[in-house]
Amino acid sequence: MDLATAGPMGSAVPGAAYDPVVASQPDVRDVLVVGAGPGGAACAYWLADAGWDVVVVEKKHFPREKTCGDGLTPRSVRQLTDMGLAGALAGAHRYRGLRSCAYGMTIELPWPQHPSFPEVGYMVTRHDLDQLVAERAAKAGAELLQGTEAAEPLRADSPRLAAPLTGALSDGHLPPCTGALVVDRKSHKSREIRARYVVVADGANSRFGRALGTVRERRYPLGMALRGYFRSPRHDDEFIESHLDIRDSTGRVVPGYGWIFPLGDGRVNVGVGLLSAEGRFKGVNTSHLMNAFVDHAPKSWALSATASLGPPTGGKLPMGLSVAPRVGRTTLAVGDAAGAINPFNGEGIAYGYETGRLAAACIGRALSGEGAAALDDYERQLQDAYGLYYQVARDFVRMISHPKVMELCVRTGMHSEPIMAVLLKIMANLLRPDERGAAEVAYQALAGVAKAIPGW
Repeated sequence: MDLATAGPMGSAVPGAAYDPVVASQPDVRDVLVVGAGPGGAACAYWLADAGWDVVVVEKKHFPREKTCGDGLTPRSVRQLTDMGLAGALAGAHRYRGLRSCAYGMTIELPWPQHPSFPEVGYMVTRHDLDQLVAERAAKAGAELLQGTEAAEPLRADSPRLAAPLTGALSDGHLPPCTGALVVDRKSHKSREIRARYVVVADGANSRFGRALGTVRERRYPLGMALRGYFRSPRHDDEFIESHLDIRDSTGRVVPGYGWIFPLGDGRVNVGVGLLSAEGRFKGVNTSHLMNAFVDHAPKSWALSATASLGPPTGGKLPMGLSVAPRVGRTTLAVGDAAGAINPFNGEGIAYGYETGRLAAACIGRALSGEGAAALDDYERQLQDAYGLYYQVARDFVRMISHPKVMELCVRTGMHSEPIMAVLLKIMANLLRPDERGAAEVAYQALAGVAKAIPGW
């Protein structure tokens, strides 16, 4: 499936017959979206734009901080453009591509040409970006309730879930959910919001999803990231910069990277990301990694403790569709709550927008009369769009979790700009569907190996 060009809502027509469990109850909304981050806000936008009655609950007030690298890749830019936000990006800092650095070598890699995605990225802090998209959803007609937390799922067969479930139903689905008990965080008053369909979009930790029974597959990669903001004379650099030879306290190269992303406003976003597979590097301290990276960053960035604009913040990143189940009779999980982050590069924003859009399309079909069958189709579409690609990515992460393999791969790649260009195209998920270039051939070879070796 071409996620960039697929119609978001198909034949979803407001007012068509309803099938869900709570269709006969009064004061029931069409859709409740839990969380107004990238996945939730995008899903709400596409549903509201199609005319459905959507309410979004967000436990914080916008604008709010969010730990992130703040970089919008061409995949994100395409989704934002489709939501009518191209004009809002015009004033943001544009960047041309990625500068890779390791072992004293540097390669600049512009974004590749692609029929569906632009050749440009933007830097927008999540402080500003998430408010922008949430307000776009509200302008399209979604009701946005800020400072409102979804405290408990509501079920059709009982007023509330008495306690969190420990897993999926016997058929591998999430249990039927008909809304949420929500709490106003200022007044502490609670009330029920009932809906025909519920979207779980409350992020990587997803308390709401876990209460319904979602579980992270621990064999799959888990990312850990830490980032902070610094003043820098190179704040308007044309490339985002990635360092592929970050080291732990013993001087050992670890699987991950350090980044310096210019924001164009006097600041740079600086961070470290660590990829962990099969429990490796569980004891690595990301704060120590961050301090070492800042100390050894190129002097031209002028990073130092005095240039720091505040303490770094961090979090865990569930990757490769590692969270399941993602589908129930009335419920879908999107974005980080579905573990949809790309294991190749830790990118989550684009996949939040894309999975939110896919979920909106399926829910629109369900509301138009297809019912639960349309929601089941969401999982098929996820697998079509990401299944094999993420399997290849998980295998890649498992391979580079071995330090010597990681070092060999990086040293080999850094001696060849064509090899690094191929890797950028694969890792940024910018392979072309209309040609078989070096990147496409290389990916097909990796995919063939992944399919031939079961176990992931």
